Amino acid sequence: MERQKTIAKQVTLEGIGLHTANKVNLNFKPAPEDSGIRFIRTDLANKPVIKTCVENLLDPYQRIRRTSIGKDGVEIQTVEHLLAALAGMNIDNLDIEINNQEVPGADGSSIEFAEIISRAGIKEQDKERNYFSIKEPIFAQEEQASIVILPAKDFTISYTLSYNHPLLKVQFLEINMDREKFKENLAGARTFCLESEVGNLQEQGIGLGASYSNTLVVGKEGVINNKLRFEDEFIRHKILDLVGDLYILGQPLKGHIIALKSGHSLNLKMLKKIHQQRERYLLGGVGVDSRPNDEHELDREAIMKILPHRPPFLFVDRILSLEQGKHARGIKYVTKDDYYFKGHFPQKPVMPGVLMIEAMAQVGGVMMLAAKENRGKLAYFLAANNVKFRKTVVPGDDLVLDVTAVRVKSKTGTVHAKALVEGKVVAEADLMFTLSEE
Repeated sequence: MERQKTIAKQVTLEGIGLHTANKVNLNFKPAPEDSGIRFIRTDLANKPVIKTCVENLLDPYQRIRRTSIGKDGVEIQTVEHLLAALAGMNIDNLDIEINNQEVPGADGSSIEFAEIISRAGIKEQDKERNYFSIKEPIFAQEEQASIVILPAKDFTISYTLSYNHPLLKVQFLEINMDREKFKENLAGARTFCLESEVGNLQEQGIGLGASYSNTLVVGKEGVINNKLRFEDEFIRHKILDLVGDLYILGQPLKGHIIALKSGHSLNLKMLKKIHQQRERYLLGGVGVDSRPNDEHELDREAIMKILPHRPPFLFVDRILSLEQGKHARGIKYVTKDDYYFKGHFPQKPVMPGVLMIEAMAQVGGVMMLAAKENRGKLAYFLAANNVKFRKTVVPGDDLVLDVTAVRVKSKTGTVHAKALVEGKVVAEADLMFTLSEE
């Protein structure tokens, strides 16, 4: 069993921000299990804590050419190289005190962060490390750039670089991530930009702390006032950025990434899609590194053996988890081809609220009728109380249906049901059934 890790002792680092040129001090402290990576702004009166998570991700167009997190107006900019080091060194829990708004740029790579973590020592903790294993392929695209992530037993990145520049011609590199390979193959790869970009970027207030020592500036004849550490350092740095961006997920990944020309904006789009898949499976009662046992997951064919409903009136595509007579979670994949959209706001389709209630009722029916003593019975709807609709549901949404038994007797049952999209409740109700022989 692989266990969670933090650092063994407190260490400090100072430098200037790559984009803001602000002087900044970092103080790394060990953190307890399951706390994640947390930044603490010690320069502000109330010392706000910003946890590294998708919910705190800032819009990449708000702080371009970097990845930043924030909450309630408090920011931590340019976190990607530090997070890449923490991902590469397998650090799960860490408190980082920071006295300004941007992480130091160091030499434009992750090596200084990796080395200071090594000096601090890595401490193994008692709890098991939680991976998120990709369950289904995910695709994201922006113009000619794209990323695909596929299910896999480990974490592998296959990257293709392609710029309209003789030094940044088509290159391919595949890396299977582990701690030693990270320090040897990725950590030292530095950020870069084209000489032709420098003036325009600095006019926009970008790269104010950049220099030839912390940024590879690529001119027509080669790298200016510096030398490459790797022949293919540019592609290695793009992979480094991708590793750091995805660690905002808050846990390590198992999956195979195939990326073409991706940068921060596309990386973060993929990050959000991975987060959505994780939320869907967690809401469905699925562990982060496993699928439910077959006996607890039912497909449409199995559902129809329990319920009398048939398409087009079957509104549950899969039962994700089932505890007979106590709790069930199902899912309805809302698509533009669902028949009711032809007549319900066809120009701007919205799933009818009454059908959301019916979908929740069908999951409740499965929960009660799955028990052997109830097989062959019918569950008739008696009442729906405390019905609330909070948000519209549209084609493309995955409608998770969560039903919990409130009171179940031999002939009647009351359940509390919720419908959720991306973890947010869109409808809920208290439903009452009566069980009857056919």
